[in-house]
Amino acid sequence: MLLTLSTEHIRNTVITNEQGQIVYKTETPFKLGVRTTTIQKIKSNDGQYHMQTQFDVLGEIEWHKFASSKFRYGGTEVETKEFIPKRGLWGRERVFMGPDSRPYRWKLKSRVVVVARFHRATLGIIGRKRKAMLEVSPEVTHMMDTVIMTFIYVEKLRMDKEQASRRRLYCHIY
Repeated sequence: MLLTLSTEHIRNTVITNEQGQIVYKTETPFKLGVRTTTIQKIKSNDGQYHMQTQFDVLGEIEWHKFASSKFRYGGTEVETKEFIPKRGLWGRERVFMGPDSRPYRWKLKSRVVVVARFHRATLGIIGRKRKAMLEVSPEVTHMMDTVIMTFIYVEKLRMDKEQASRRRLYCHIY
């Protein structure tokens, strides 16, 4: 399954399927202090026609800078350090237990999970222009909501690390 993101700004994006239908969207209103990303999923219309696309809240990610961020979903709240803890050398991997009781791993360095891969957008300077995409294996379509929530979280972490690395580079150039 290939999902397309309207933007790489992962906390404010629309995710569409291969047919161009919106399946998820994320929204993070700007505010000072703790920000919360709401992840919404397209509402099943049970065969009825709706004039407007309707969404159900899948979950939220409450972002903290100096404490563990939090996931809220399915009536529960869990700290990210418990749900998707750091693993590997320098904490570059995040492991979570899927609803099927199997462990899954995101690698922040390479944007890879065992069954999904993130492709960043390209400008088309070299090769074709392309929007950001998440390629998901059919093996995990039964837990797509969990894949999406954890992807939003780890991609934001990866982007933050990349941005911090660029700032360090600029600070050392004379």
